[in-house]
Amino acid sequence: MATTAPVHPVDEVPPLRQLAAFGLQHVLAMYAGAVAVPLIVGGAMKLSPADLAYLITADLMVCGVATLIQCIGVWRFGVRLPIMQGCTFAAVSPMVLIGTTGGGLPAVYGSVIVAGLAIMLLAPVFGRLLRYFPPLVTGTVILIIGVSLLPVAGNWAAGGVGSKDFGAPRNLALAAFVLAVVLGVQRFAPAFLSRVAVLIGIAVGLAVAVPFGFTDFGGVRDADWVGISTPFHFGTPAFHASAIVSMLVVALVTMTETTGDLIAVGELTGRKVQPRALADGLRADGLSTVLGGVFNTFPYTAYAQNVGLVGMTRVRSRWVVAAAGGILVLLGLLPKLGAVVAAIPAPVLGGAGLVMFGTVAASGVRTLGQVDFKGGNNLTVVAVSVAVGVLPVGVPTVYAKFPDWFQTVMNSGISAGCLTAIVLNLLFNHLPSQGGSPAAEAEGLPVGSGE
Repeated sequence: MATTAPVHPVDEVPPLRQLAAFGLQHVLAMYAGAVAVPLIVGGAMKLSPADLAYLITADLMVCGVATLIQCIGVWRFGVRLPIMQGCTFAAVSPMVLIGTTGGGLPAVYGSVIVAGLAIMLLAPVFGRLLRYFPPLVTGTVILIIGVSLLPVAGNWAAGGVGSKDFGAPRNLALAAFVLAVVLGVQRFAPAFLSRVAVLIGIAVGLAVAVPFGFTDFGGVRDADWVGISTPFHFGTPAFHASAIVSMLVVALVTMTETTGDLIAVGELTGRKVQPRALADGLRADGLSTVLGGVFNTFPYTAYAQNVGLVGMTRVRSRWVVAAAGGILVLLGLLPKLGAVVAAIPAPVLGGAGLVMFGTVAASGVRTLGQVDFKGGNNLTVVAVSVAVGVLPVGVPTVYAKFPDWFQTVMNSGISAGCLTAIVLNLLFNHLPSQGGSPAAEAEGLPVGSGE
């Protein structure tokens, strides 16, 4: 009698009810970050409220399409893991500079399209670099991702950057309440409910926030029911050399960040990312970025906050995140639904974010548990990489006097820490040294072979 092979948790398809609940949880985890990029860029360019709303709905739609490509996969596009896609913050400063001084949105979109094509071409090259990401590097990168995201949760908990009551005790109290609800549900609720602890925490927090005046649903009333993003809404793309160069630097940064996120999800789900899968994931990033340039939005990358949600809930199905992508497409096509989600106050997201982002950092520590620190070299790699990665997070203006291209790379704690970890691992564990490298041997790497 023939037996069917067991389905890997990544490929399991949960019941429809669970798909919807888990998917919505992923949407809520990334929504604030997703809409922040168009808000910042559009605000800096002094776009009208109607144009800002258009940017947001276009962004949500392409976020959903990009997530579907990454999770489900089309030919050699998509890593086929639970990866949520969203606009990268690494591109914000260059896009603001291009948009305000170098040709407006058409120049932005021209550079975005070229960057997306470059990512697709470079994807196989990055795929072959996977052997330089042993647990020493991946654990360090995952740890840095989590630590770098914690200030985002802190800003949400305090009320959101720029809010008039930033840091007010009532904001922090609401965030603490949501955190307590999430922890309580995860600890004491039945297994199914514990997996949607973040969603329950956000729902309960919103229910408490409304009567206390934390949020305003006026935007829901004013939003349109249907909105469709059309290609090149803001004009034909313009291709300026300086804009393209700066966006190519961003492309390298986002590829580095996405590599770290894909490896992290591979570790969390028990399906380690192989070179071909990494190339497929990066290729999907490039395609999504090209679509962003065509449909009036921005470069795309994997969202680390959703990596934390996968680790926290232990729901590893890529179809759950694909369902989240479908919800994002609906939010992009139905602005009124998007306005409902946008009405969730920042402190509610902050309370949930503290758990999710902390989970990412803890996952990095768990991965580093596989590393042998007896020789001291590996400890140095982790110590310096974390320090370099956290530096721009703790001191945001530390590189303010450096050239724009340098700031683009180093102001992202994730890319700065990742690059540092790769270089130091090569220095201590791959380059030939007198008597060999104990750390390299502990990692199971050939000393001096460059492999």
